[in-house]
Amino acid sequence: MPFKIAVLGAGSLFWSSTIIHDLCLTPEIKGSTIALMDIDKDRLDAIYRFAKRYSAEVKFDIKFLKTADRKEAIRDSDFVINTAMAGGHKYYEKMRAISEKNGYFRGINSVEWNMVSDYHTIWGYYQFKLATDIARDVEELSPQSWLLQLSNPVFELTTLIGREFRIKSVGICHGHLDYKDIVGSVGLNREETEAESIGLNHTIWMTRFRQGSEDAYPILREWMDKNYSSFHKGWLMTSRTNPLSVQMSPAMKDMYDEYGIAPIGDTVRSGTWKYHRNQRTKVKWYGALGGFDSAAGWKFYLDMEERNMSMINNALKNSEPLSYLFPSGLSDEPVVPIINALANDVRGTYQVNAINRGIFEGIHDDVAVETPSVIDVKGIHRSGGRRLPRKVMNFSILPRIQRMEWALEAFLDGGKETLLEWLMADPRTRTNKQAERVVDDLLKMDENRIMAKHFR
Repeated sequence: MPFKIAVLGAGSLFWSSTIIHDLCLTPEIKGSTIALMDIDKDRLDAIYRFAKRYSAEVKFDIKFLKTADRKEAIRDSDFVINTAMAGGHKYYEKMRAISEKNGYFRGINSVEWNMVSDYHTIWGYYQFKLATDIARDVEELSPQSWLLQLSNPVFELTTLIGREFRIKSVGICHGHLDYKDIVGSVGLNREETEAESIGLNHTIWMTRFRQGSEDAYPILREWMDKNYSSFHKGWLMTSRTNPLSVQMSPAMKDMYDEYGIAPIGDTVRSGTWKYHRNQRTKVKWYGALGGFDSAAGWKFYLDMEERNMSMINNALKNSEPLSYLFPSGLSDEPVVPIINALANDVRGTYQVNAINRGIFEGIHDDVAVETPSVIDVKGIHRSGGRRLPRKVMNFSILPRIQRMEWALEAFLDGGKETLLEWLMADPRTRTNKQAERVVDDLLKMDENRIMAKHFR
């Protein structure tokens, strides 16, 4: 059955091109309308041309619209996909530079269990404001629709929207798919391997790992004991050319040894200050460039994004085929299959973030948790009784929830003191004056005039 999907922040190349590819390979979505929305005209035009060309190339019946008007895109939609990042990467990099000048390596936003470069919480005022404005628009203009929250910080935003709005919403992330790196490295059969990872977005742990009917954790443990040293030598050689792959890094092994359970995906990028104190420390745990979230690793990622956008623009300009940009078949991204499950009852199990409501033991009901869930036309069905080892809860999950609550309080209540209190718990803060100076410098930015009023 045809329906309308709004993609907000459609100029985000990674998400939009992949979503368009998957939509055009999903027969049940035939005849639907996709409203592409972005305030960056050049990026919007590029992704619109890509969508039109690609759908024609694969001969798929689907209609694309483009608009800079968010309300127009949302009105009467069945699904609203939020991929937008308020301000963009350059804005956040400017705040990171100011923070580092004041002694906060990788920015005041980088804290234990939240070291991921684009996961903006305490300084993400505009991102929080945008997400709540979108939720309010959905509530007013399309109350029957599902809001799919893809842009970071998924944990904070899914929790905030779930608490403040009466709409159907779900947070989606692909980090759990990194368990496949473990499967490939250990030499298991991917088709026969099953894994379950649960926790909070970007803080998930593999609670079940099976090869057929056999528990695969002993296999992983034996492989780690016998083969990791030699494997690490080869991994280290590739870390310079691919700093984005850290699932099998020394940090992952160290966390596994410490907690007795494997961290998955972006969890490996986070951890405590043990792995992130300075660039030398990052290199020790994440390879030659210091991993995804060092200055060099993050530049690698941003440059890759620009190269990919240029590649698409050149293909469009030169009338080259676009299908070669993607593997055959659907991508591993769950966004379109989740839409298909909700709209057309194509039932399946997918990893999602949603308000707890008794699903996860030891976590309050109004906190968004990440678990595999069965999804169909009736909605999201999650089984209860999920739990993590006590040490993981006490040293990883509960501290991460506390940071989320601080970030939400800063956004909802404002006040400069909330920012200063955030920094009082930061080991990089040596004096009160240092904390006051970095907050003042951030709020003096021209881009932060509205944010400054909120916090002052």
